[in-house]
Amino acid sequence: MNPTSLLTLADWRRAYRDGAAPRALLGALQQRLAAASPPELWITRASAAAIDAAVAALEVRAARHADRAAALRAMPLFGVPFAVKDNIDVAGLPTTAACPAYARTPLAHAQAVARLIAAGAVCMGKTNLDQFATGLVGARSPYGRPSSAFAPERISGGSSSGSAVAVARGDVAFALGTDTAGSGRVPAGFNNLVGLKPTPGRVSNAGVVPACRSIDCISVLALEVADAAAVLAVMEGPDAADAYSAFRTGAAQWKPALRIGVPATPLFHGDLGYAACFEQAKARAAALGHTLVPLDFAPLFAVARLLYGGPWVAERHAVVQALLERDPQALDPVVRRVIEVADAFSATDAFRAQYTLREAQRDTAALWADLDLLMVPTAPTHPTHADVDADPLGTNALLGTYTNFVNLLGWCALALPSGFTTGGLPFGVTFIAPGAADAALARFGQTWEAALAGPLGATGRALALGAASVDAPGAWPASAPTLPIAVVGAHLSGLPLNGQLTERGATLRDTTFTAPHYRLFALPGTVPPKPGLLRVAEGGAAIAVEVWDMPVAAVGSFLALIPPPLGLGSLGLADGRQVHGFVCEAHALAAARDVTAFGGWRAFVAAGMPV
Repeated sequence: MNPTSLLTLADWRRAYRDGAAPRALLGALQQRLAAASPPELWITRASAAAIDAAVAALEVRAARHADRAAALRAMPLFGVPFAVKDNIDVAGLPTTAACPAYARTPLAHAQAVARLIAAGAVCMGKTNLDQFATGLVGARSPYGRPSSAFAPERISGGSSSGSAVAVARGDVAFALGTDTAGSGRVPAGFNNLVGLKPTPGRVSNAGVVPACRSIDCISVLALEVADAAAVLAVMEGPDAADAYSAFRTGAAQWKPALRIGVPATPLFHGDLGYAACFEQAKARAAALGHTLVPLDFAPLFAVARLLYGGPWVAERHAVVQALLERDPQALDPVVRRVIEVADAFSATDAFRAQYTLREAQRDTAALWADLDLLMVPTAPTHPTHADVDADPLGTNALLGTYTNFVNLLGWCALALPSGFTTGGLPFGVTFIAPGAADAALARFGQTWEAALAGPLGATGRALALGAASVDAPGAWPASAPTLPIAVVGAHLSGLPLNGQLTERGATLRDTTFTAPHYRLFALPGTVPPKPGLLRVAEGGAAIAVEVWDMPVAAVGSFLALIPPPLGLGSLGLADGRQVHGFVCEAHALAAARDVTAFGGWRAFVAAGMPV
């Protein structure tokens, strides 16, 4: 397990705020993973040279900011180690999907990974999985079979097996999984983790080996809800490279008292004590002020059966068809049995199933007229490795009881710890919400997490209630579309016009510099004093700016407040980004004082210089 105190995003950010060097911390972590992390969790670990290169790139980017604090504001995941399920591309590391015959080495990151690295995160390697993400057990890989971090005789859950156990152990701060049928939720439940499954389309799947391309999701495994939410906030957003990208936003937060649907007759298997744990979860929800509504889950179970008992299995076949025809023995025997079922379905069957699903989507949407959430056991049991060996398909099907229907219906879900059985096994519940409710669902998850106040994964450390708020990244899934706006003068934090941003719900994203192609001028006769920023062909400099995320709905009223000769235009930043920002008409600068040498408006004002 992690022998250090660095587990959560706040832990890592606090260490860097206090002056720790990413090279030292991540170099030590790389050595520890090589020496002590179970090999079956990983397919490819990043080498020391790869970590050095990533840190060097991070240091170059950090140097573009005024100081370490500014770098931490600009990069919410600055120097945070993470792992990536090996069906998601990381440039320079092989992508195998747990099938050596399928392996290839991508030149580019998956879009989600690229966004995380842009936010400062450092990839420590690629984790094991059920081959081609086909399975909920974590037992279908030639690279080994992970076990639950709590019981070596029991499965880790899958298909995001290595990702889950690595986070539960504290080997990395968070990990990416994928989730089509529950692959990010079931292993979270078996390892006492947060498993965040976004609304389908909210995070780009570009650079992901598909399982069922039309409904796949990249998921997040983390120790705390705030960490999973921050990671989602970084990854989310539309992407033209993914034809299924469909980013939508919903409510930021729900009312305190919710109506939560629960199975009228919950299904469990075996005698692990799960039924008693679910009763405790229901009691906890009621104590938090929520109303529990018993619900017949038969319509949802009917949808779930479509995923493996219908033509959606042909989507899995489409991914591996060429390999299956060329070298069928390259596939895990159980995975091959699952995928070859596709041969039994015709095009007619596919369309009939689509009609059935569309009708089910219409009918189940009516649930949300009376309910805010569903709460279900994440899984009805926790099998042993022997159980899986004895009945690989039946055991897997059982684990999908409460997960298989969610993506087909376009919903989001959050798997959360909910205590332990008397035998010491973790028990988890999953809260399910309508599509686009990701932000509000995460906020709700924090209230559940705080009420439980349990340990973080298998690390033995308790959740720190409120203690880490200063160092938390602060990023949260969007509840409304936003537009990044760079401000250079009187709208900077603490200056006279900053309230025009905050009263419109804008939040500070970044303190950085422009590209070195601008000059700054103090405009005469402006109240309060304002600068003008001008792009020049020669003799430019990097000027300090703040980048604020403003709700798109508020941009019009903000624009109406900007007097000539100022306006909003395109602004180039030091890291290559193009954002909207304040620019000035050139004719107004003839009598203006050039203050470029101060490096920014705040420094000019602090110097007390006359305009």
